[in-house]
Amino acid sequence: MSIPQSGGGPIESRAQLAEYLEAGCKPKSDWRIGTEHEKFGYCRDSLKPLPYAGDRSILAVLEGLRDAHGWDPLIEGGNLIGLTKGGANISLEPGGQLELSGAPLETIHETCDEVNSHLAQVKDISDKIGVGFIGLGASPDWMHEDMPLMPKGRYKLMDAYMQKVGTAGRIMMRRTCTVQVNLDFGSEPDMVQKMRVALALQPVATALFASSPFFEGKPNGYKSWRSWVWRNLDDDRTGMLPFVFDDGFGFDAWVDYALDVPMYFVYRDGKYIDALGQSFRDFMDGKLPALPGETPTLSDWADHLTTIFPEARLKKFIETRGADGGPWRRLCALPAYWVGLMYDQTALDGAWDLVKDWDAETRDALRVAAGKEGLQAKVGSLSLHDLARETVALSEAGLKARARTGAGGLIPDETHFLDTLKESIEAGQVQADEMLTQYHGEWNGDLTRVYSDYSY
Repeated sequence: MSIPQSGGGPIESRAQLAEYLEAGCKPKSDWRIGTEHEKFGYCRDSLKPLPYAGDRSILAVLEGLRDAHGWDPLIEGGNLIGLTKGGANISLEPGGQLELSGAPLETIHETCDEVNSHLAQVKDISDKIGVGFIGLGASPDWMHEDMPLMPKGRYKLMDAYMQKVGTAGRIMMRRTCTVQVNLDFGSEPDMVQKMRVALALQPVATALFASSPFFEGKPNGYKSWRSWVWRNLDDDRTGMLPFVFDDGFGFDAWVDYALDVPMYFVYRDGKYIDALGQSFRDFMDGKLPALPGETPTLSDWADHLTTIFPEARLKKFIETRGADGGPWRRLCALPAYWVGLMYDQTALDGAWDLVKDWDAETRDALRVAAGKEGLQAKVGSLSLHDLARETVALSEAGLKARARTGAGGLIPDETHFLDTLKESIEAGQVQADEMLTQYHGEWNGDLTRVYSDYSY
């Protein structure tokens, strides 16, 4: 979840809302890659989730990273709730999931170095206090009552609201993890093409990265249970957004959509003010019940945009949000997949050619099928396995065309970061399939084995 936004002046006209988004346009030479990934922490002896405070806790991990590895603290309400260093942030998801929001970097080589450095630092601290971390799309055996709620104001508000608008919001908050990549655009038409491709192909990412076949101690019938959770969260702020494919879509259409998404909060003087279910349109008119007579700033608008959770999200960049959390190789593979597709025009055009004739019903059916069946999913004549093969090939071509070298020029491009996906496609098996095979085989139904076999 995002930290509070800052630096925005008063909003004096609706046009500023679209201008805020448009300000994200950058020349291609300035396009960057921002990778975010979440992971579950647990006590190694009990295999139970970490509390916020105590000798073995989220707080102890944050303090260790601060003291031993030079991260600067982020404080809310007197509590250490995050860290920052060099353009990157470490933050807490509602159930204590530890998230790295990486710095904007030029290459996948740098992104993977950042991931590896972060995981090494976390392991350094964790080993000292008897804690482990695991990358999965959903917690495999923890119950709701096992999960703490982190001491962040927005989470307390969200927790109450989630029970009113869907069936799975509190599951999402406490018991899911994702990996996502944030990418730039050069112009409004470029944004439009990238948003359409990103939304249409999220089911392929969901299938390739599916790693949540267990929930509350047993198989749940899905390859990505996390995907099911997001489909049952809050229809006002999730989904595949059919309007993005309408003629005339652009920054202004996103503003219209975002203005209709009910608010969560307004952040003032270090505190979250309850604006649950209220309207940003009323806020623009000075009629917000939470702050009568007050009008918003651009920081309020930026905060509001962080409370919208579709499969691909537009801010001053595009976030791809369809993948389960996973092991380190897949943390590097997700940005590689999307950068190859998005940052080379030939690859992007090829991806658009694949999806441009799909209707909204097809896109949504693919989303449902991907979470349920992974690479084995089919919708009409479309096979997720075939789409994965075609899109990874397009991505590989895009990464070759980028020709961003690594290891001082010894590695000619970024294509090797796709190897784990190519292996999955060749085998027709993703991490969820592998874990289910182990569960029914060598694990003999003992789900605690997931911690020893899949932790970082």
